[in-house]
Amino acid sequence: MVKTVQRYIGLMSGTSMDGVDAGLLVFGKDVIMDRGITHPFPPDLHKHLVHVVDHPTQVSLDELGELDTALGECFSDAVVELLSLSQLEAADITAIGSHGQTIRHGPSALHPFSMQIGDANVIVARTGITTVADFRRRDVALGGQGAPLTPAFHDAVFSHSDENRVVVNIGGMSNMTALSVNAAVAGHDTGPGNVLMDAWAKQHHDQPFDNNGAWARTGNVNNELLQLLLSEEFFQLAPPKSTGRELFNLPWLTAHLLSMDAAPEPADVQATLCELTALSIAEAIKAYAPEAQRCLVCGGGARNEYLMDRLNALISHCVAESTERYGIAPEWVEAAAFAWLARQTLLGRDGNMPAVTGAAHSAVLGVILSAGSA
Repeated sequence: MVKTVQRYIGLMSGTSMDGVDAGLLVFGKDVIMDRGITHPFPPDLHKHLVHVVDHPTQVSLDELGELDTALGECFSDAVVELLSLSQLEAADITAIGSHGQTIRHGPSALHPFSMQIGDANVIVARTGITTVADFRRRDVALGGQGAPLTPAFHDAVFSHSDENRVVVNIGGMSNMTALSVNAAVAGHDTGPGNVLMDAWAKQHHDQPFDNNGAWARTGNVNNELLQLLLSEEFFQLAPPKSTGRELFNLPWLTAHLLSMDAAPEPADVQATLCELTALSIAEAIKAYAPEAQRCLVCGGGARNEYLMDRLNALISHCVAESTERYGIAPEWVEAAAFAWLARQTLLGRDGNMPAVTGAAHSAVLGVILSAGSA
């Protein structure tokens, strides 16, 4: 007998690299987000991962191989924790969709690529659950950016037949999805999300992030610095486009600060970084979703009160609010998206949107690693 209700788990670790987000998505008459957790990276693993991402030329093949396995173990632990909290067994889950951890994203390289690690074979072996992984590379092979992949999911769960909407994900990087009543879905990366603010907070306060944007709120936007940051070519590019920590990172910010005659106070830099994120999102919405009546925000940035205040001030034509009002808490949307994409793959359905990524055509994404029969 075919199950009338199916459960999928999505696993995601984004450019903020703060841990594994695991989301349990239930498919029945409706799609319901049942539960989400964040499973933190052990401190040593987190330190190792940040080093690999920020200093790629200093990484040996042995180091990369071991990190791939260690991350697979950590992703598996997140699944075990989620199952325990949900009082479920492995047999209750149809499949896992694992995004992995992006350590390098180069869709514009001579030989385009996007590299995620977190060995899915380890996840299957340790959980006994069929796992779908390696979602981005098929799109890149078809000439696409490999990102963002969430717009198809946004369309499935957040679109409205009578309202033009835009979904904005503010993770380490930010991306937007335009959901228009009378036009095809569109979307692209808009630039940095939390990554620069997090790095600056870490450098000056040894904190992983600026809680609620409280520190940024005490500063003043430095217009000279803001214009220097906005001069980055990425902001001038037309979609499709995607980005990552390869471009927007602390050395990039430091180079701009060093080019100034007088560096701003740290709090003013933080305020300017917050403004950069809000303004780059707002400008993208004005350019590519001008008729949007509502802006649904997900990702960790949705919890930054000052950032949300600035975003609302800059997009006065529509209201920015958390996706929580629409069924999924902001921190679990991306994990839910990869649970949804795993189901698409098992059903043989396309997962990418060529209009978003620039791929030659749509395709079934990911590689299926079957748990086999018990």
